[in-house]
Amino acid sequence: MDPDTVNQAVSAGSGGAAAILGVMIPIVAIVMGLGLGMLKLWLDFRRKRDILQAHHAERMAAIEKGIELPPLPPQFYAPEGESAAEDSAGQSNKPQAASRYLRSGLTWLLIGLAISLALYADHDHSDAHNAALWGLVPAAYGLARLLFYFISSRAAARADAQAQR
Repeated sequence: MDPDTVNQAVSAGSGGAAAILGVMIPIVAIVMGLGLGMLKLWLDFRRKRDILQAHHAERMAAIEKGIELPPLPPQFYAPEGESAAEDSAGQSNKPQAASRYLRSGLTWLLIGLAISLALYADHDHSDAHNAALWGLVPAAYGLARLLFYFISSRAAARADAQAQR
């Protein structure tokens, strides 16, 4: 669109400015979403690179002195926010992983119920039932996470009981 046309539409007070804004909002949202995702990947890469360079410099200094250093911990290779299956002492983090499924399952279930309730209350009651059904999508995801938590915790309890025999 020509800048003069945009200026004329804005100065005339017509609905052209609203149309332009309506087109720009999704474009900006998409660009910002992709930009933030790429920024997170780049920052994660830089963090790992800096840690690896520092570890390499430390290892080279230790080799010159004749000292052997332990390798990088497995937590280094895990994505940010997640921990490896075992910590440095060799102890399992399964209870933390199980509680993560319980917490996220309850969160998604409650988000889905809140969306359903909000959509039901927001619309006139003839269409409210159809709109409120969209809240069942995150609620179903939450229920799936909760089912996985209960099934995996029972399987872990059975495995522990078998190991103790």
